[in-house]
Order: sequence, then C-alpha cells, then structure tokens
Amino acid sequence: MEVGAVAAMRYVKHGIKAAKLVMEHTKHTLIAGDKASIFAISMGLHGPSNLSSPESLEEWIAWKCNSCQPNFRKNVFPANNCGPYHLSDAPSTLAVNSPSSTKTDCGKNWKDGYVFVPTKSNFVPINHHNHDTISMAVIDKAGRIAVGTSTNGLTFKIPGRVGDGPIAGSSSYADDEVGACGATGNVVESMRRGMDPKHAAADAISRIARKYPDFFGAVFALNKDGVHAGACHGMIFQYSVKTPSMKDVEIFTVLP
Repeated sequence: MEVGAVAAMRYVKHGIKAAKLVMEHTKHTLIAGDKASIFAISMGLHGPSNLSSPESLEEWIAWKCNSCQPNFRKNVFPANNCGPYHLSDAPSTLAVNSPSSTKTDCGKNWKDGYVFVPTKSNFVPINHHNHDTISMAVIDKAGRIAVGTSTNGLTFKIPGRVGDGPIAGSSSYADDEVGACGATGNVVESMRRGMDPKHAAADAISRIARKYPDFFGAVFALNKDGVHAGACHGMIFQYSVKTPSMKDVEIFTVLP
C-alpha cells in the first residue's frame, strides 16, 4: 500500500524509476515539475537529457504552422490560434502581434532544409491511435502485487497540465489482498466486493460510458490469483500477459 509518483517532469527519461524513488526514499506521494527532475537526477537517474525525437519535433513544427490547435482551450478568444487567449469575445491586438501567432517557425524543414509548409490535412488529431500510456501489474512469487503507469501525456497540451498518470488510484491501483488494475481503482474495489476481473472491468467502463458516451478508453483487471480481463469503449484494446508457465508473451484482444 505504498505509492510514489512524479508529474510534469522534464529532462529525465525514466518516469517509473523516478516514481519508485519517490516511494522508496521519501515520505511524499507526488513530486512535480522541474523539482521532480532535480530529485530524480540527484537520486542517480540520467539527466538532464533532451527527450525530443525527430518525429516529435516535426509534429511540433506542424502544430505551430497550423495555428497551434488543438491545445485544449475552450471558451476563449481566439479559437483557432496560438493565443494569447482572452476570456472575452473582443479581439485583442496582442493576438495579432504575438510571436506565437506568427509563422516564424515555419520557414524550413528542420530535417533536410526543404521548405516546410504543412496544411490542415497534415495534422494528425489526438486519438487512440497515437496515445502512449502504458500500465503494468506484476505478481511476485510471494503474492505481492505492484502496479505502475507511465505516460508522455497529451500532445500539444497546455504547459503544466497533469493528467491521470501520476494520480494514485486514477491511473492504476493494487492491493495484495484483492488484485490490481490500470486505470481506475474502482475496478479493484469491485473485485473486493466479489466481482470477477471481467465484470469489474466492464462495470468501470460502463459507468464512464453512461456519462460520456463518446469517450474512448480501456482498463485491465488482475485478481490476486492471476485471473485477468480487460474492457474498453470506442476502441479495440489489446493487452499482453506473461506467466512462468508461458514460453512467450500472449496478447489478448478486447472488443468494445
């Protein structure tokens, strides 16, 4: 029943290792921002490192050239621009003259020197094909259960945004007496009340779907005996399993 997490950490690649250091070597639950990076590096993790890739840089340039949408703002002006944003509908001269709303970053392709002028059709929307959240649960020989979740977060998010990844009970949860899950801890509580993993996972998904019919997402459930299942909505979900009796990892596919 111990927990550790880091949020909005930059310059350090291994988020799960940093979270484990918080759990094992501090009395805190969550460390955030650049202070989380400093903590992780002080505890021996490699950094500071440039975590950008050629692909992420290209996506960022295309985002800038396409008026910086989406960026998860709503009910602000301007609606299709990089800002600066205002709560009123009245146009602001700042939005016109702001460097962030110009095409200054669109001059050349950083990669090969060619002119790089993407259009709206070049932009890839955020959906279940390009997310990168990974959650894993493990049972050791003594029956102890550990679970962890790592995510790069939403692409083009508002700086400082913290998602569900580092929030205890939101992205994953484990209890040796019951089992584990990724994401919501409600799944474990349903298993505690007697549900098997399949029905516990489906119940969590259905409760979300009743309030948000258009959402896409998935959960997996694992009880203390190693029985596992998954449930999803708006997408096809796959998860992998490896046990001592298996020669290789087996992938399970869950239909919505």
